[in-house]
Amino acid sequence: MSSYRAPWWLPGGHLQTIAAALAPAPRIAWRRERWDTPDGDFIDLDWAMRADGSEGPLMALFHGLEGSSASPYARAIAARALEAGWRCVVPHFRGCSGELNRLPRAYHSGDSTEIGWILQRLQARYAPGGVLHAVGISLGGNALLKYLGEAGTDARVTRAVAISAPLDLAAAGRALDRGLSRSLYTRVFLKTLKKKSFAKLRRHPGLFDAARLRRAGTFWEFDDTVTAPLHGFLGADDYWARSSSAPYLGRIRIPALVLNARNDPFLPEPALDAVADMRRDIPVNVTLEFPGTGGHAGFPGGRWLARRVHAFLSAA
Repeated sequence: MSSYRAPWWLPGGHLQTIAAALAPAPRIAWRRERWDTPDGDFIDLDWAMRADGSEGPLMALFHGLEGSSASPYARAIAARALEAGWRCVVPHFRGCSGELNRLPRAYHSGDSTEIGWILQRLQARYAPGGVLHAVGISLGGNALLKYLGEAGTDARVTRAVAISAPLDLAAAGRALDRGLSRSLYTRVFLKTLKKKSFAKLRRHPGLFDAARLRRAGTFWEFDDTVTAPLHGFLGADDYWARSSSAPYLGRIRIPALVLNARNDPFLPEPALDAVADMRRDIPVNVTLEFPGTGGHAGFPGGRWLARRVHAFLSAA
C-alpha cells in the first residue's frame, strides 16, 4: 500500500489525497465503548489512553464520510495526542463502527445535534471541569463547525479544528459528481453507502426507493434518494443548503481552526475564496488557514497534520 505511485497525469490534489489514504499510520490500541442514544439506537466510541493512565486533556475526533478509528488520519492524530499525554476518543457516526445501527436514520454532513449530544456527555463524564477539545475531518469537520456555530458560547469544547470540511456542500457535491473526482472517489464511497443502505432497507422495508438507489451514480442522486428523506430534508438541494457549515462560521465563539487546502478535489477553490471573502463577518477567534496544497486531508504526511492540530489545540 505504501508503495503506491500515482500516474504522472494525476493532478497534485488527487495525488496528495490518495497518498494520504494509503500511507502507513501508527497502530493504536483502541478500547471500545458502546453508548445507547436518547432515541433508542447506539454508537460505538474507540478510546486511546496512555499506559500510565494519565488524565490529560481529552480530544474527541469526528471522522469523515465512511471513516472510522482505523482511518490513517485518526491514527496519526491520536498517536500525537498520546505522545503529549492526552486522551483521544473517536465517536463513530451511526453505522460506521462495523455494525449497522438499529434505526432508519444514519448520519450526514449536518448532523450537529448528534455531535452536540456526544460532546455534552463526554464533558460531563470524562472531562468535568477539565479540557475537552474537538477535531473533525471532512464530513465530521463540517458537522462540527455547524454545531459550534449553533452552540455559540454554549459550545462544550475548549478549542476545535476542522480539516478539509466541505464548507459548501453544493459546491463539493458538484465537484465530486463530475470528471476525475467522480471516477476516483464517488464510485468508491457510493459502493459502501449503497451496500449499507440496502441492508437498512431489508431491515426497514419501504424506507426509500430501492430501484432509484440502485441507479444512483452521483452523490446528488444518493442524497436525494436516501440521505435527505431519512433525515427530514426535502431533497438533496435542501440537505446541502441547510447542512453547509460556511454560514455558521460567523457565530462560532471558541478558538477554532478551519484548515482547507486550495487543491482539495472535494471542494473547488472558488468555494474557499467565497469563505475568505466573508472574513469581515467571521470573528477573530476563528482562524482560516487555506494553504495552496494538501489535497483532501492529505497535508504533507500524517505527522505534519497531527502536529498542526496539536499545536493549535495546545495554544494558550
